[in-house]
Amino acid sequence: MRIKYFYQQLFSHIGVLVVAFLVLSLLFTHYVENLVYQSKTDELLEYGENILTDLEWSSRNPREAESVINQYARVLFGRDIQFSVFRVDGTTVTLLNPIAWRGPAIELTRSDWMKLRAGEPVVIKSDLERYNQNVSIVTIPYNVGGEFVGGVLLISPVKGPREMISVINEYLLYTVLIALAVSFLLSWILSRIHVIRIKRIQKAASAVAAGDYSVRVHSSNFDEIGELSTDFNQMVDKINESMEEIESLENRRRQFMADVSHELRTPLTTISGIIEGLRNDMIPEAEKEKGIDLVSKESKRLIRLVNENLDYEKIRSNQVVLSKEDIELSEVFEIIKEQLDLQAEERGNEIVVHVSDETMIWADYDRLLQILINITKNSIQFTEGGLINLAGYMKDGRTVIEISDTGIGIDPDEVEKIWRRFYKADLSRTSNPYGAFGLGLSIVKQLVQLHDGEISVASEKGKGTKFTIKIPYKKEK
Repeated sequence: MRIKYFYQQLFSHIGVLVVAFLVLSLLFTHYVENLVYQSKTDELLEYGENILTDLEWSSRNPREAESVINQYARVLFGRDIQFSVFRVDGTTVTLLNPIAWRGPAIELTRSDWMKLRAGEPVVIKSDLERYNQNVSIVTIPYNVGGEFVGGVLLISPVKGPREMISVINEYLLYTVLIALAVSFLLSWILSRIHVIRIKRIQKAASAVAAGDYSVRVHSSNFDEIGELSTDFNQMVDKINESMEEIESLENRRRQFMADVSHELRTPLTTISGIIEGLRNDMIPEAEKEKGIDLVSKESKRLIRLVNENLDYEKIRSNQVVLSKEDIELSEVFEIIKEQLDLQAEERGNEIVVHVSDETMIWADYDRLLQILINITKNSIQFTEGGLINLAGYMKDGRTVIEISDTGIGIDPDEVEKIWRRFYKADLSRTSNPYGAFGLGLSIVKQLVQLHDGEISVASEKGKGTKFTIKIPYKKEK
């Protein structure tokens, strides 16, 4: 059976309050009743002690004892207290003044007589049906020389206190009803507030399930529902970030497929055209050697494209294992200069090295060369008649490498995009003689990160670009 949360809250609040009020009412009634009986018992005990004390002083004069009894009778009968003084001689009980009490005679049990003989008063608090009302009965022993010789028995109805208890219970009932009414109203309001807050989260969750990730709910740190709202908003933010990342990855996938298709189409078209020309003798004999050379270059270009893609995927999936060693940076710079001097001269550039022999780097030799050659080739490609500076030094426990050029530079809006796969700063460039297909810088960044390093770029349009690499210098112990 399905019960709404609102009614669950309401019934639980009211149920707790009803049980609490009932328990408190019973405890209060019991306490007041015991208090009334105890008060009446103390009163009877005090009167009994006074009667016995006065009789002790007049015990040698029977007339004086009778006068004392009569005086107390007039006083106590006016207070609705009946008493009787009795004497015990063996098994005979003699009443010195018969009590004026309607109804059956009061009989003490054997245990009551044993208490009296032991000098203990007997208190009976009982709802005696034979008296048609609640009464308190007190019997006080009288001992002479340590021997039980008699006592006094006092009886008083608890009619007045019982009426007081009834009035208290009546007022208590009214108080409970009023309190329950107020509690019901407050419980209804509080339950309604909680249900509204939960409904908001439920409605927002339904919206998210339907694909709306812009929904938000009011959150606070006031209670658990507020914390739940905060967690819900954080969850929606995470979903939004994930959806944006998925969308970005999808766009990049589409762009990747388009770029790969474009990069493959150009050399394949060239190769296919030349082969068809050679097969059909459409290419003059003097041009055949040139055509074959072009096919060779385009084939190598395709191989480089495939290798770079494979290399990138291996690096991205952490399948590359670095073999780090202590390397002299000056030696690496000289190798790069020797390999790329010819390419630099073809574009009128000069490679200049600035590094001391003491500058060391802790890196994988092959991967370090791959990083620096990629960046240097990139600088050569976008610089004409300028300088390519290779600088290195050590600072704060890291080896810093700076590769700068005086080339065309990069637009500030395009700087962060250069790390993407197949990104080209010069969109009009569809091919180049150095094998860079827009994958080089993506691979460079991944390799630097594998060395626990960082790479940054600063560029100004028309003035050049500067790459800065910082790799921690540390040796294995």
